Amino acid sequence: MRNPLGFIGVGTMGEPMCRNLALKWQQDISAFDANSAPLVRLANDGVRAAKSLADLCTEAHTILLSLPAGEQVREICLAENGLLAHLSEGQCVIDCGTSPPELARELHKSFGAKGIAFADAPVARTRQAAIDGTLSIMVGGDEDVFARIQPILACMASDITHCGGPGAGQTVKILNNMMLFQNCAAIAEALAIAGQAGLDEALFLQTVAKSSGDSFALRNHAMKAMLPREYPEGAFSVRYALKDLTYALDLAAAADIEVKGAALIRQHFERAIAQGYGERYHPVVREVIEP
Repeated sequence: MRNPLGFIGVGTMGEPMCRNLALKWQQDISAFDANSAPLVRLANDGVRAAKSLADLCTEAHTILLSLPAGEQVREICLAENGLLAHLSEGQCVIDCGTSPPELARELHKSFGAKGIAFADAPVARTRQAAIDGTLSIMVGGDEDVFARIQPILACMASDITHCGGPGAGQTVKILNNMMLFQNCAAIAEALAIAGQAGLDEALFLQTVAKSSGDSFALRNHAMKAMLPREYPEGAFSVRYALKDLTYALDLAAAADIEVKGAALIRQHFERAIAQGYGERYHPVVREVIEP
């Protein structure tokens, strides 16, 4: 069966994800975004720019979303002229952004009422992983839908995990990011102490990377951003990190669980935004932790 794809949101992560689909998926790819620049670049890889959401829904059997937050996902999916209004039975929607789990469950129910499959499939790892096609994707949804979309996701990821029912993928991703942010803050604190102790920072990180303090955050966020103090815009910014952390804090509040570590990170992020770092890559938290 033909399964042409549609992609909505070709920003920092979405553009390389869509490019990998175009290079690896052997059927038509259409994309839609308010910003024309990435669509022009993707045209060189064979991606057709859709004129509207309605146009995309006509062309694509399965549509992937890579949008900034739950608000945009809700608008694209449930607005009067959104996806729900244009899609029909048998089509499929995959949310690859990070949204509240309760929204994923709502969308699963709303699309399901029309016979449209839905899965939450947020992505993890860095933009370089999106470029390389080595993302980790956590999927929430029905077993049969997971089996159906796994070959599509494999064009963008090296690790794909079915985490459970609707919303489970979002829950895992949100908690993953909560842990990552705390790990980055712990590394920033350690770097501050190491510097005051007169240690060579690069040697310090290299040594810890061979010890029990090793982590993905250390090898990527610390060595590639904190150590050279390079925090580019256009990467996973402090504002986006705060959005994901807020989702985690909401989950904790709903479960009546006190998460002091996550609450402290929120303070660091808010301070970073107040100091003008809001659009910078989130490991910039180092600059607000050091004295």
